Amino acid sequence: MATDLQRVAIVTGAADGIGWATARALAADGCRVALVDLREEHVRQRAEELGSDHRGYRADVSVEADVEAVLQAVIGHFGRVDVLVNNAGVGDQTVPTLEQSVEGFDRVLGINLRGSFLFSRAAAKAMVEQGGGAIVNLASIAAVAGIPGRNAYGAAKAGVAAMTRSMACEWARRGVRVNAVAPGYVRTALIDDLERRGAFDTAAIEARTPLGRMARPEEIAEAIAFLASPRASYVTGATLHADGGWLAFGAPENALGP
Repeated sequence: MATDLQRVAIVTGAADGIGWATARALAADGCRVALVDLREEHVRQRAEELGSDHRGYRADVSVEADVEAVLQAVIGHFGRVDVLVNNAGVGDQTVPTLEQSVEGFDRVLGINLRGSFLFSRAAAKAMVEQGGGAIVNLASIAAVAGIPGRNAYGAAKAGVAAMTRSMACEWARRGVRVNAVAPGYVRTALIDDLERRGAFDTAAIEARTPLGRMARPEEIAEAIAFLASPRASYVTGATLHADGGWLAFGAPENALGP
């Protein structure tokens, strides 16, 4: 990891939600941030909001050529890469399993799982050459909990968690730490939109969550920033569940009290 030099961080899916909150958190920690998103104009505006030390890049994380081009551009501009946050992702098809398409299934795995693999492989090459770095992947409670209809998303996130462990062990003695954060339900613009359309039951989610509410994107970003930092120097291969107690809870909802 960079010591005298300022750390350089790449955050994918950085234009909104958890990615944008993470970019802000890493910038506050002193990192120069390369924000990556499919929406080029939006992500460049976000980088400008952070300040002149930061840059925005357009990439489809599931396309190998896009990923390699971004890594080359980041290293060409900043000279190094110390942190990678694989946040880019999409949700499932919003229909029952018997109505789901193979194309929709493949798209979710392509972005969430293949994208994390491609960016991790590309960034780790640079990290190994410079003597170390940290990768943080985004898993999910869907990787562990059975959620009806969320086949592709659950499979992709379970794959991310498994890949995190494999890469952590493979690269540990080369100075690269690899961890994951598994959020529960997070209050993002997507949730707000689903709620307005009556497609998301906020009250039910909050009643089922021991902490009694959804997370703010900034709370997930803090967990990511910790794992990406030297403060987590002896942590690798771990998945941190930032889910308000969702996976820990195994009793009827009325056991939680008011």
